[in-house]
Amino acid sequence: MPAYQMIYCTCPDKESAKKLAGLLVTKKLAACVNIMPGITSVYSWQDQIETTQEHLLLIKTRADNYSQIETTLFKHHPYEVPEIVAVNIECGLPEYFEWIDSCLS
Repeated sequence: MPAYQMIYCTCPDKESAKKLAGLLVTKKLAACVNIMPGITSVYSWQDQIETTQEHLLLIKTRADNYSQIETTLFKHHPYEVPEIVAVNIECGLPEYFEWIDSCLS
């Protein structure tokens, strides 16, 4: 069975989140991207503590797509340094993984 990942990526607004999600699914790099609106991020940026409302992308894919997803997100993301973090999925419904495989190129 191939390895699967959930990739997290925060976006500044709904428009950029929808654009990136659509791009990944259209390019068959992700089977599904959930957009979670209204998260609050607190972080340090250029020696300042920032608090920002963001949208979180939950990107479901195979691990072998990570490099292409990272490149695509970095190229099209409005942030200078976007959050792109992958977590390996240890287990899940086999039929769901089959569906992921059927969606990807």
